[in-house]
Amino acid sequence: MSYVLASGSPRRRELLSMIGIEEFRIIVDENDELIPNGLSPEQTVCEIAIGKAKNVSRSCGKFDTIIAADTLVYLDGLPLGKPGGIDDATAMLRSLSGRMHTVYTGIALLKGSKSAVCAEMTRVYFRDISDAEILAYVKTGEPMDKAGGYGAQGRGAVFIERIEGDFFNVMGLPLCRLSMMLKEFGD
Repeated sequence: MSYVLASGSPRRRELLSMIGIEEFRIIVDENDELIPNGLSPEQTVCEIAIGKAKNVSRSCGKFDTIIAADTLVYLDGLPLGKPGGIDDATAMLRSLSGRMHTVYTGIALLKGSKSAVCAEMTRVYFRDISDAEILAYVKTGEPMDKAGGYGAQGRGAVFIERIEGDFFNVMGLPLCRLSMMLKEFGD
């Protein structure tokens, strides 16, 4: 059995190894991620994840199991992607301060003509964050490659009061859901 992770995320690599998948190839989908209009958050992350899996499948064999995921942070029904720069990261963190937001991850599995896709949702509650804390955090560079502008597994953890749902979903790969999908998929 051969696994392919359709992601360059070091966090997703680490999370896969946590559930015992230690041997896998990494093939990153180089296509631009576009957020489709008019879909629910669940539908959006699922569409992006299956799109990544299909794009990567062109470089894989028919017996490879492709694992693709996409994570988006939503605040007031609007998606917050990865920050475009320091000002964008600062604005995102200010908007999350003292509020609840939702994190959605779509997971897609693809092997030959067989596919499965689903979404996981987690609520994250931030404490009030001062401007000085936001600026200090942004200066670390950590927010720049993360949806919503923070890393729950890094220094951004100090902003989180509580989480309702799968913590690993906030990191970008809900492990419980993925393991159940792999079992149902026959892997």
